[in-house]
Amino acid sequence: MESTTTGVRVGGRSALVIRAVRNAVFELIEEQGREKVTIPLIAERAGVNPTSIYRRWGDLGTLINDMATYRLDPARPLPDTGDLRSDLTAWTREIVEHYRKPVNAEILRGGAAVAGDGQADCLRDRRQEAELFAGRPAADGLSSDTLIDALIAPIVYRTVFLPDTLDDAFPERLVDTLLG
Repeated sequence: MESTTTGVRVGGRSALVIRAVRNAVFELIEEQGREKVTIPLIAERAGVNPTSIYRRWGDLGTLINDMATYRLDPARPLPDTGDLRSDLTAWTREIVEHYRKPVNAEILRGGAAVAGDGQADCLRDRRQEAELFAGRPAADGLSSDTLIDALIAPIVYRTVFLPDTLDDAFPERLVDTLLG
């Protein structure tokens, strides 16, 4: 008796298209800057029809916002040494290092550009991470909003407006200001 095995499609065609589009966006922004990137260019680089991009994301702003949301892997482990100061400093340092990369800063700027329309959520995952830190016993009254306002907002502000000021000591200064 002959046995046949069927392969399981992990993610299927849709996942392949999303991955190809995301890769194309990152490559094109890195090569040309965000201002020169268009959906037809992305489609060409990704090997997909532009209508596939429009159908999934609607417009370039929404697509860039989606890239900003997922660029820093939300499934990565967060620092958890038991020392809140150390963990927040490590988390903040990771985010600063991420946005010091020009392509990541450009993608954040693009996501922030559509943030005023009520549709954008380029920092959704950072909010969820802040909630996890705020829920730790050592957080003692710190809310996720406080963590966002004290740690993430200054990083985003500097990434958008003063990128050269994101120095190695910035994360520790932010945490020191927050925790005293």
